[in-house]
Amino acid sequence: MARLPSPPPPGELAGALRPSEDIVAVHPATRLVRIFTALGNHPQKWNQFRYAGPLPHGRFDPQDVTSRPDTPQPGVLYFALSVRTSVAEVFQTTSIVDRRTRSPHLVVLRPARTLRLLDLTGLWPTRAGASQEISCGSKKMTQRWTKAIRAAYPDLDGVWYRSSMDSGDPAIALWDPPAGDALPPAPDVLLPLNHPGLDLPLARVCADLNYVLLG
Repeated sequence: MARLPSPPPPGELAGALRPSEDIVAVHPATRLVRIFTALGNHPQKWNQFRYAGPLPHGRFDPQDVTSRPDTPQPGVLYFALSVRTSVAEVFQTTSIVDRRTRSPHLVVLRPARTLRLLDLTGLWPTRAGASQEISCGSKKMTQRWTKAIRAAYPDLDGVWYRSSMDSGDPAIALWDPPAGDALPPAPDVLLPLNHPGLDLPLARVCADLNYVLLG
């Protein structure tokens, strides 16, 4: 069984890093994809980090529930490199892509600067005492690793990891700080999921994933 114990102290994690091997640099020309809900109890904006948490489904949520109520919490945003990965991740609980409820939107953007991300797809997890289970194991445990990673490498913008729902294709979690300044002033694409131009692409994605497309 792959291992995912509690993380070691941040100082020990810091010594496990090989910068030339363990950091992914995401160029500003790279298109990042996100699906978010614009309505509902917790409406979001395309460029809005989420500071509430950690949420049960947020694998790399950095918030600390043990902090004082008046302590500012870090934010998180999840991205993929393709629409398929984003759909697979966002709608994984039900395998139903509801294009209307809570007004889901698709945003495609390019970062305003190069992102520096810890590569969880390589040997760093093994070197740090974990395994590739860090991308698919208990979210409570990966949230503990998130806090340790942030303490060990405060200058990194987030993590680059494998999507457990889309054949291990890349996914990204960004943290604010320090990634709050990494979003552009405007996105390349911003459309509601029920936009007619998305009918065919979403139908193809859902056919690949065996998800049900509604709306």
